[in-house]
Amino acid sequence: QVQLVESGGGLVQVGGSLRLSCAASGRAFSGYPISWFRQSPGKEREFVAAIRSSGSNTYYLDSVKGRFTISRDNAKNTVYLQMNSLKPEDTAVYYCGAGFRGSWSEAKRVRWDLYDYWGQGTQVTVSS
Repeated sequence: QVQLVESGGGLVQVGGSLRLSCAASGRAFSGYPISWFRQSPGKEREFVAAIRSSGSNTYYLDSVKGRFTISRDNAKNTVYLQMNSLKPEDTAVYYCGAGFRGSWSEAKRVRWDLYDYWGQGTQVTVSS
């Protein structure tokens, strides 16, 4: 079992920055890949970024490449999402997910239904 708690969301102007944190407790956090997803009202949960257990491999949604950076500190059981140059379309509730099931392929890691553990989410609002 893994418990996840997101924090760091808030209201920011276009072009601003935020750093989200996903703090984990429970077993074997360092062995899990961790992903960030986001969800806007009326839309399905969308993959944003992921990081492998060692931190050596990262993956991003095309629209956030070059603006967002995912990282992890396994000693602190925490994954971060640094978000720069924020746009109104980045507005959403951001969730971190763990406990991925299946093969770690490009097609599957973006599927929110293949993750067993979720935090409560943190709201990010970008105002224009």
